[in-house]
Amino acid sequence: MKGMRLSFDYTRCSQGSAVSSGFGLVLGLLNFLISTSIFLAASGVFKLYLSFLLYGVSPRWNLLVATFLLVFSVYGINKLTDIKEDEVNNPERVGYVKRVAKALKYAVVVSLVLAVILSALTSPLAVLVVLFPIVAGALYSIRLLPGYPRLKDITGVKNLIIAITWANGTAFLPYLVASEVPLRKVALIYYFFFMKSMINTMLFDVRDIEGDRINGIQTIPVKLGLERSRALLLLLNSTFIPWLVVAHSLGYFGEYLPVLVFAIMNGYAYILYFTRRNYRPGKILDVWVDGEWFYTLPLAMAI
Repeated sequence: MKGMRLSFDYTRCSQGSAVSSGFGLVLGLLNFLISTSIFLAASGVFKLYLSFLLYGVSPRWNLLVATFLLVFSVYGINKLTDIKEDEVNNPERVGYVKRVAKALKYAVVVSLVLAVILSALTSPLAVLVVLFPIVAGALYSIRLLPGYPRLKDITGVKNLIIAITWANGTAFLPYLVASEVPLRKVALIYYFFFMKSMINTMLFDVRDIEGDRINGIQTIPVKLGLERSRALLLLLNSTFIPWLVVAHSLGYFGEYLPVLVFAIMNGYAYILYFTRRNYRPGKILDVWVDGEWFYTLPLAMAI
C-alpha cells in the first residue's frame, strides 16, 4: 500500500509539473506576442476584416497583410522609443524589448516597406492611408512652432491621434475597394472604430497612471483622476446607443447589429473592470481589450 501511495503521489506530482510547465510556456508565448506587437498586429487584421463585413465587400488579402505589417512596425517603433516611460509602467516588457532591440529595429523597417508595397497593389490612396500613422507620429513628436508645446505634450492629443489613425485605416481601406457606399455609412463605420480606439487608448493610460505621474506625463487619467476618467469612459461608450439607433433607422449593418451590441456591452464590462480602485491589471488588459476583435469577428462570421 505504501508503494502504491508513493507511486500515486509521484504521478500526481509529475502531472502537476507538466501542467505548470505547459502554463508557463503559454504565458511565455503570450508575453512574446504582446511585447513584440505581433498580438496587436493580428488583432488589427481581425478588426479590419470586421470592417470589410460591415461594408459588405470581400476582404482583400493584401490590405489585411499590409495592416498586420503596419501595426507591427508602428507599435514596434513606439516600444523602442518609450523604454524610459515603460520601465515604471511595464518593466517586464522593457526587459524583453531590450533583449531583442536590434532584431526589432530591422523588423519594423522591413515591415513598413512591405506594408507600403502591398497597399500600392490596391491604389495610391491606400498608400496614403498606410503612411498616415508615420506622418502623424512624426508631427506628434516634434515641436512645430517655437515657443509652443509639442503635440505629445498636450493632454489628450495622443489619444486622438491613435484613435484617428486606427479609424482611418480600418474605415478607409475597405472603402477604397467598395463601390457606391453612402457617406453616411462610411461615417458610422468610422465613428465606431474611432470611439472604440479612443476608449482603448484611455484604458491603457489608466493602467499606466502611476508611471505617467512619475515621468510628468499629463495623460487624461492623470489630469482627471480615476473616478472622473471612469465616468468619461462610460459616457464615451454610451454614445454608441444613439449610434445604434441611427444605424438601425438607416437600415445599415442589419445582420451584424447583434454583434455590434455585444461589442458595446463588452465595452461597458471592461471599462468597469479595469477602472476599479487600487487595481493593477496585467496581461488581461491586453488580451481582453486589445484582443477583443479575436472573439468579436468570429461572432460576426457565424451569422
